[in-house]
Amino acid sequence: MWLSKSLSLRHAAEQENTAADMGVTTIGGGSASVMTRGEQRDLEIFAPGGVVWQPAAGDIVLVLKGGAGGQEQCVVAAGTASAAPEGMAPGELFLYSAGGASIYLRKDGSICVEGPLSVKGDLTVTGTVSITGALLVNGRSI
Repeated sequence: MWLSKSLSLRHAAEQENTAADMGVTTIGGGSASVMTRGEQRDLEIFAPGGVVWQPAAGDIVLVLKGGAGGQEQCVVAAGTASAAPEGMAPGELFLYSAGGASIYLRKDGSICVEGPLSVKGDLTVTGTVSITGALLVNGRSI
């Protein structure tokens, strides 16, 4: 009896000393709240350089712990397997939003953009241009 209790206590202590936990975002946004072993509030969000990301409520996220005792915590990533396009290959990148817009960089060099596209500034196109659908110039159909 004492042996199983001792092993159980040691296992619980090992779990408490982990450097990272998976959790579910309870409050999304720029300073999220996440349920891991208890709810952690006002966690900073980190993403790769050049990417600004805010998790939505219900996202499965990775929470890193730091500082003495692991009390300094931050959200660094979200589970993405369910959002990956069918047939996505290693080395490809899929950037998407909750509204359905996406940019898919494929390993064959092609880029697929989904959703309305606005370009600010100059646009130079080299190569063949193929248009499916209406073409408007200055609001007029051509």
